[in-house]
Amino acid sequence: MILRQSNPVLGVTLCGAFLLAGALQVFAQTPAAQGSREIITGPLAAAGETPTINSGRNVPVPDLLNMKGGDRPLPLKDIGIEQRLGAQMPMDALFRDENGQSVPLGHYFGKRPVVLALVYYECPMLCTQILNGLVRAAKVLSFKPGQDYDVVAISFDARETPKQALIKKAVYVKAYGHEETAAGWHFLTGDEASIKRVTETVGFRYKWDVHIAQFAHASAIYVLTPDGKLSKYFYGIDYSPKDMRLGLVEASQNKIGTAVDQILLFCYHFDPTSAKYTPVALGMLRVAGAATVLTLGGFIFIMLRRDSRQKGIRAV
Repeated sequence: MILRQSNPVLGVTLCGAFLLAGALQVFAQTPAAQGSREIITGPLAAAGETPTINSGRNVPVPDLLNMKGGDRPLPLKDIGIEQRLGAQMPMDALFRDENGQSVPLGHYFGKRPVVLALVYYECPMLCTQILNGLVRAAKVLSFKPGQDYDVVAISFDARETPKQALIKKAVYVKAYGHEETAAGWHFLTGDEASIKRVTETVGFRYKWDVHIAQFAHASAIYVLTPDGKLSKYFYGIDYSPKDMRLGLVEASQNKIGTAVDQILLFCYHFDPTSAKYTPVALGMLRVAGAATVLTLGGFIFIMLRRDSRQKGIRAV
């Protein structure tokens, strides 16, 4: 839907009403994703080295780097997400879709904004919560995947296969509850070179922990513009549907949404530090209220002085 121009004065006037109105968001719980448990041989990024490990995905492995004891570094020392707003995604990076077809990342851009999730499909905990949170927010939104935006999940574990991606997609399309939107959900796998290009662009830093045979990583989802530029970061595992909606409206250059969304954009400002939309109109209303009180106070003071002078002149 193309947004028409809104009257800024009307928008500011209505901000107060929107800010005072509470919105109760009901988040539907989605089932935990179940993946396959395959024995896969492949490279694992562990403290700069790439030992080959023949083991089940989450079975503890030998301490190949002799890191046990007091010399073990802090597990989360180099883990995190560095915001790189405006960065251009590597559109020529090759991945495999859930059907095993080789596709460039740019295939998923050009028409509408994209919500990106960096996960790995055999993750026993955090990645599942990231995808669950994304689905919970998507179920509240009136925007539809494949119509208003696309969801792209990329595994950062180079060992994972299209078969695992296909299983994961089936779980989350079913959890979303609208099978007709399946074309808007994309679950990709790729080699280490392509994965690294994406994670470095996004500022996503992670490491393989040999002690628990899992990746240590932070959690977030990312909103990208139709031309593949990073627009918003949303941290954690619960994502506000309001924030996601406003992020998608902005990322789409106001080509989706309603006039109400545009009015809300007058009232809210995205704070990159907290990665949330925060109300700014409240401060404006407070300033305007204070100015109004001062103006009225000054007017009353002037009128009282004028009245006092007039009475003095009459008395003489």
